[in-house]
Amino acid sequence: MPWIIKFSGFFSAAIVMIVLSPSLQSFPPAEAIRSSHVEYSQYLRLPTDTHSLDESSFRKAPAFRNADDCRLSKLEKPSVCDPSLVHVAITLDVEYLRGSVAAVHSVLQHSKCPESVFFHFLVSETGLETLVRSTFPELRFKVYYFDPERARSLISSSVRQALEQPLNYARNYLADILESCVTRVIYLDSDLVVVDDIAKLWRTSLGRKTIGAPEYCHANFTKYFTDHFWSDPSFSGVFSGRNPCYFNTGVMVMDLGKWRQFGYTRRIEKWMEIQKTSTNRIYELGSLPPFLLVFAGDVAPIEHRWNQHGLGGDNVRGSCRDLHPGPVSLLHWSGSGKPWRRLDSRRPCPLDSLWAAFDLYEHPT
Repeated sequence: MPWIIKFSGFFSAAIVMIVLSPSLQSFPPAEAIRSSHVEYSQYLRLPTDTHSLDESSFRKAPAFRNADDCRLSKLEKPSVCDPSLVHVAITLDVEYLRGSVAAVHSVLQHSKCPESVFFHFLVSETGLETLVRSTFPELRFKVYYFDPERARSLISSSVRQALEQPLNYARNYLADILESCVTRVIYLDSDLVVVDDIAKLWRTSLGRKTIGAPEYCHANFTKYFTDHFWSDPSFSGVFSGRNPCYFNTGVMVMDLGKWRQFGYTRRIEKWMEIQKTSTNRIYELGSLPPFLLVFAGDVAPIEHRWNQHGLGGDNVRGSCRDLHPGPVSLLHWSGSGKPWRRLDSRRPCPLDSLWAAFDLYEHPT
């Protein structure tokens, strides 16, 4: 079938360009790629307990070295407080571990100064640190335990069970969990890959804002909240004087200094408490609406290239999606369809091949 041959050749070439091309190794972002709409519902998953995952589950990543002109640390013994570092936070759990490893791999491969990137891994289960160390022997990172009980009592049921997991709310607590010397961090979801130099995102100016993210003001903002919310001025009035736009919380630059100063963790928790105690729900999704309630209309805008999201389709069917028009620095499989499951089921979406270029998982023989 000609269209299959065309797609196969196109995406094979795209993978080679992203992974091997010297020009892309010099960090101009990949260009937008189009896909077609297909729906899939049955996917294979990783083992569901940490005992079945060990250091042999993933191939060891190659060593990534800083370019000659990278800023060198002035500290005799570099630590997490080193001011020359780029800080990236990401969660690790068995369900999404394969995605997290691919995300880290993609960041390192496209970073001009990979040895200057420090990863903060949030976990709710033990045994993952050894696996990360064996996969990335020279990675600079620290693992932080996030107690699921800290968020569990605040979580409401959602349209998708994955959105109800406590670790999905760990981003709310980064300012409390990370060292006080870490005053800025890039938060990344586990279902994405970066195809540009992460330092470009790190250097984004937030101005007086506390967080920065790509905004989508054309989206129907009202759908993220219930009719009950919009009909009650005591709720909907929170947006008075603001021009709220949808933004995806899977990619954010966060000023943790301002976050701590203004107590944003507690502000988010208060909205979650209202959702739990109100007679009628004020939203249906998981961790996103509380962020919108606190920050929508007060976000430093970042180029859309840094969150080409929605590649996992909707929250139920996981349909294949096209990229937004324009250049790409980050591909994000938000939604229910994850590329590793679709690839394992041999029913991938076209763009899943781009994610596969960074997959380090070793399939059992």
